[in-house]
Amino acid sequence: FNNTLIITGLGMIGQLGSATLVAYGFARFEFPGRNLIFMLVLSTMMLPYQVTLIPQYLIFKALGWLNTFLPLIVPTYFGGGAFAIFLLRQFLMTLPKDLDEAAIMDGCSSLGVLWRILIPLSSPALGTLAIFSFIWHWNDFVGPLIYLNSSDKFTFSLGLSYYR
Repeated sequence: FNNTLIITGLGMIGQLGSATLVAYGFARFEFPGRNLIFMLVLSTMMLPYQVTLIPQYLIFKALGWLNTFLPLIVPTYFGGGAFAIFLLRQFLMTLPKDLDEAAIMDGCSSLGVLWRILIPLSSPALGTLAIFSFIWHWNDFVGPLIYLNSSDKFTFSLGLSYYR
């Protein structure tokens, strides 16, 4: 139970934080190739998890991360996933850019605009994403089954399966 709480809590924090930053970049900044990169991010949702399972396993084995919580937590800190980015980007696109401009005129930086203006206004989307992230991490069975070997590191779902 404690292992599951640790993985779920840290995974949720990583997914919310990194997806917020990436979605903010896609929603508010104009740069060349923005739409193409966003389409590439969205196209990763069409790849099944099983397709990338073996390459990920080999990478984590080379890093020496097998039988640790790191393969279950660290990837969420690098983007947070295509669905999370899409959800937050679409919500941020609905907020008027006049709020950003007013904050910048008052001396706020880009990260200040995100932290002081957009994140408080995005609490419904962030709450939704937090619920989804909690459920995804709590119910994850394949990840712990592949990366964890010792029974003292098992998550709740994996432990219940072995108990059965």
